[in-house]
Formats: sequence, C-alpha cells, structure tokens
Amino acid sequence: MLGIVVWGLTLGQALLVTGNILLVSVTALVGEVISPSLRLATLPVAMQFVGLMSATLPAALLVKRLGRKRIFLIGNSIGLFGAALACYALFLANFWLFSLATFLLGVAIGIGQQYRFAAIENCAPDKAPQAISLIMAGGVLAAVLGPNLAVWSQKLMPSDLYIGAFACLFALYCLTTLLVALLPLKPASLEEQMGTARSYKTLLAQPTLIAAMTSGAIGYGVMVLVMTATPLAMKSCGLEFTHTASVIQWHVLGMFAPAFVTGRLVSRFGASKIIQTGCILLLASVFLSQFGQSYWHFWTALVLLGIGWNFTFVAATGLLTTTYQPADKAKVQGLNDFLVFSSSALASILAGYLQSLLGWSLLNIVMIPAILIAMLTVFISVNQSRRQTVAA
Repeated sequence: MLGIVVWGLTLGQALLVTGNILLVSVTALVGEVISPSLRLATLPVAMQFVGLMSATLPAALLVKRLGRKRIFLIGNSIGLFGAALACYALFLANFWLFSLATFLLGVAIGIGQQYRFAAIENCAPDKAPQAISLIMAGGVLAAVLGPNLAVWSQKLMPSDLYIGAFACLFALYCLTTLLVALLPLKPASLEEQMGTARSYKTLLAQPTLIAAMTSGAIGYGVMVLVMTATPLAMKSCGLEFTHTASVIQWHVLGMFAPAFVTGRLVSRFGASKIIQTGCILLLASVFLSQFGQSYWHFWTALVLLGIGWNFTFVAATGLLTTTYQPADKAKVQGLNDFLVFSSSALASILAGYLQSLLGWSLLNIVMIPAILIAMLTVFISVNQSRRQTVAA
C-alpha cells in the first residue's frame, strides 16, 4: 500500500502540472501578441525551461540541508511571485517582464520536479515504480483542469484574455503550498546527509546511468519541442484556440493516463524495454504528422507523443533509481534533472524558430535522429550489463 504522503504528493503534483498546462496553453500565444518579433514568440516558454533547468541541481543539493518540505515551500513561494509578476507584466504588455515572470515560474516547476523522488523516499523500496507512476498519474486531473482553466480564464478579464490564466495559476500555487505544509514528509536519512558520495567520474562509468539520463533527456526534449510548436502550428493552419486547447488536453492525458499501468509494466518487463517502446511511439507520432494537418492529425500525433513520453520518462526515472546509493542521491538526481531540463530548455528555445523556418512536417522529421540515439544508448547499456553479468 502506498501511504498518505505519496497520495498527497500526487495531488500536489496534479495541481502543479495543471499550472504547467496553463502555461503551455497560453504562453507562446502571449509571446506572439506582445513580443517585438515573431521569432521571439516562444522566448517566454524558453525562459520557463531555463528557470527550470537552473533550479534542478541546486534544489537537489539543498535537500540535504533543508529537507524536502522546506525546498518545496520555497519553490511554491517563487511560483506565487512569478504568477503575480506575470499578471502585472501582461497588464503593462511588457514582453521582457513577462519573460522574467516565466523564468521564475520555471524555477518553481524545477523544484516541483523533485516530487517524484520524494514519493520514492516515502514508500517501501519495492513500491518505487508504482510510486513514480502514481505521481505521474496525478497529471490526469491536470489534463482535465488545465486546458479548461485556460479557456475559462479568458472570461475573467475579457479585455485581456490571458491575465486570468495567471490569476488561476496564482490560486493553484496557494493550494499546493497549503498541501505541502500539511504533509509529514520524511527528513533526509543520516546516510544521505553524512555518507561520502562517489565522484561524477565513477558514477558516469555506469552504462545504466548513461542510458537512463540520455533517454530521459531526449524523450523530454522531443516532447517539449513538438508540444511547444503545436499551438503555433495549429494557429497557422487556421484552427481555433479551443481546438488547440483540446489537442493539448488530450496530449497531456496521453502523457499521464498510462502512468496507472506504466509502473507495473516496468516491474514486469524491465525499464529498458519500456523505454524502447516509448521511443517507438515517439517515432510513430513523427510519421503520423506527415500525413496531414487537420485537427485529428494533430490530435492523434500529440496523443502518441504523450504516451511515448510517459513510457520513456517513467521508465528512465525508475532505471535511474537503481544507479545510486543514498549518499549519491543528490548528485545523481540533480545531474539527471539538469540534463533532462537543459534538453527541454533548448527544445523550447528552438521550437518557435524551427516551426517558422521548417514548418510542422519537417520539424517532426528533425526529431528522428535524436530518438534513434536514445534507442541505441539503451541497447548498448543492456548489452554491456549482460556481458558484465556473464563475466561475474
């Protein structure tokens, strides 16, 4: 049985992901309206991922000193300030201030990414894959709430369609802060605090660790780039915002609904096979995008993209947890999230440019080499692990 803390973290994750979906639904569109150049339209999205990337390693390392609860409360406080600043920036129609606000929101999201590791620490070791899955499954609630909030929030201030979205985001951070304050999270263990961590050179000599970080970073980067470009691509095809919100909603359902079973699939078939299956689904999304640009083409491609990401990310996270000892935890988790979200930041920076330069079909084709690299890395890791087992 997974305890109340894991369920509480799942609800907290759901609230945070709901806010993230709000950002995905409106941020690129806000940038398009108030940016000085169309090619800068996705800069606020990129700043969000830069903030996320910059927070991951410090957040993981500070857990040793401050504990999970204090780190999460600090992250939510930054999110509250970022949401308030975004409202003010939109009131002024100030693109650069809005970009700063999304950077702060990214920092809050980066700290929130530690929820999945907190869930692992607050359950029995043999329940880790299920705990990761449950945390990810909280996104199902977010998939329903996020896009609907994005549409509904436009009615809050008809004179400025997007301020309402960030007002809703502020409220979501308030709820998450209260929830985290009430959860009895475990403090860091004595071994984690006082043990001697291995060097990065020693840690990175593990083929399994390389496979987990590479597949996680590439899977996340591919998903973010295509997802970020989707609202712009759909608008260029003449599709309405409600259609875009619907596609993003189903995409997020694809990202999180499989999490109810992904943990069990990882336990049964192994993380490597599930990562490879996720990569195949990412390739299927790419190929489907070549056949048309109607609502249903976008819908199906983005659902496959979401499921592929889920399999890749959940399995890669599970694989990562097998590569470190308690004293190594902060270094490995921090480095992994730094690489994963650096990939996401780069992807979000390139999304608007590649969409304007290449168009939707070619943008998707560019994803193929990266996906194949992830598959090759996992394949090599499995073979090396087998050889080491035989040699032993």
